[in-house]
Amino acid sequence: MRITRMLLGLSAAATFFVAACGTTEEPTSNAAATSGAGPVTVVDSRGKEVKLPHPAKRVAATEWNAVEHLVSLGVMPVGVSDIKGYGQWASAAPLDGTPKDIGTRGEPSLDTLGSLGLDLVVVTDSVTEGALEQIEAKVPVLVINGGDAKDPVAGMYAGLDVIAKATGTETRAAQLKSEFEQKLTAGQAEVEKLGAAGQKVAFSDAYVTSGSVSIRPYTKGALVSAVFGRLGLDTAWPMDGDPTYGLGQADVEGLTKLPDVRFWYIANNADGDPYQQQLAGNAIWQNLAFVKSGKVHRFPDSLWMFGGPKSMAQFVDAAVAALKG
Repeated sequence: MRITRMLLGLSAAATFFVAACGTTEEPTSNAAATSGAGPVTVVDSRGKEVKLPHPAKRVAATEWNAVEHLVSLGVMPVGVSDIKGYGQWASAAPLDGTPKDIGTRGEPSLDTLGSLGLDLVVVTDSVTEGALEQIEAKVPVLVINGGDAKDPVAGMYAGLDVIAKATGTETRAAQLKSEFEQKLTAGQAEVEKLGAAGQKVAFSDAYVTSGSVSIRPYTKGALVSAVFGRLGLDTAWPMDGDPTYGLGQADVEGLTKLPDVRFWYIANNADGDPYQQQLAGNAIWQNLAFVKSGKVHRFPDSLWMFGGPKSMAQFVDAAVAALKG
């Protein structure tokens, strides 16, 4: 399944915390995070109050940012959409083998959800029309934003915080945010030390449809690009992206508009690498300035581009490693 298809039909990012950050041990069980707590009311991204009799212990999540948030908070979800895909694309907060697969991210199985004895289901607006209402008829639903191109890091934190309140893990959420901010500060210092502050980076992924390569630029509004920006690296993409994920559209010819910048991209062996495969013999690609100067760099597999603080910490390390390389 191609990246775009996995990504909810968007428009029709190992845990790398340095010891110096003071990482504390995560809760080892859902019960440890929620014992003895009373009723909880949270306001989700719809502005809707979601009332729970106690912090949620048995939680399912349809979108992978929510899955990562839960695992990072010490709440192993009992239901996850597309577990195989999550394992291929998101390595920062691995599952422990206990969650049940609840189907696709856009349209989870209502029967499976109904069999899990859930306290809460966390979704984004990626669920297909009508699915949200059907789920909500059976179990409380918390909606978080998939992204926010106006302020991607703040949007990531907002999703983490609302899930933390619903699960009684707010202390752990504060730790995650503090650790990530320290990670950014350390990464920025590394970028400055390497003399790379202010350099431009074009980050993207690509997919193949009917033999043609489509390129997806991560513009200024993308979460990964915002993280690079916090490190002191500017985006080279001239176009605007979509209002949720900050993703643009381009083809190989469109890459000729880029100067001799650092061209970084993400791919996955499970889906192939269009840059190394389909474009290997493409004359336009081979004559691009950054290709000829050797500034193309593939990031490690399994870094989820739309994840939480742990995935974004991986991108900090990957960016610094790319600059050193």
